[in-house]
Amino acid sequence: MTTPNTKPPARPSTGNPITRSHAVWKGGLVFEAGVGERTHAIDGNSTVAPSPVETLLNSLGTCAASDVIDILAKQRTPVQRMEVNVVATRRAEFPRRVMSLEVTFVVDGAGIDAERAERAIALSIEKYCTVAASLAGDIEFTSILVLNGTQGQRVAQPMFSAGFPKA
Repeated sequence: MTTPNTKPPARPSTGNPITRSHAVWKGGLVFEAGVGERTHAIDGNSTVAPSPVETLLNSLGTCAASDVIDILAKQRTPVQRMEVNVVATRRAEFPRRVMSLEVTFVVDGAGIDAERAERAIALSIEKYCTVAASLAGDIEFTSILVLNGTQGQRVAQPMFSAGFPKA
């Protein structure tokens, strides 16, 4: 899927792990996104595939649920069934950013008590879930434009901070 002309520009090594994604426009607002053969569709119009925001919510829910499953398994109380529902409240005006999240974990399993399940959820959100931690406003964000084969300079993009208007 990645060709030499469409590879993301190499970022200087900081000693930290790097995770990549690649998206190819398929027409309309539909993209095929992922790495290698592990791809999925994302649709900016939410008609043939999840939207970018739905994909973000899917990522948050499955990241946290994966942690909860792992934590409960390590406590010798394995999950037999798990569903996760994520509801986001968004601004009415652009940018229609997520303002609040509610995540419901539906967990079934023999020997799992509420206190341990709640602790597993808290550990996921507070310590382990990369997606939840990545929603923080202190993320360094840069963009690079490659226009008609010519790469421009790296540009720092400000992230929305806690001071951003809430309504």
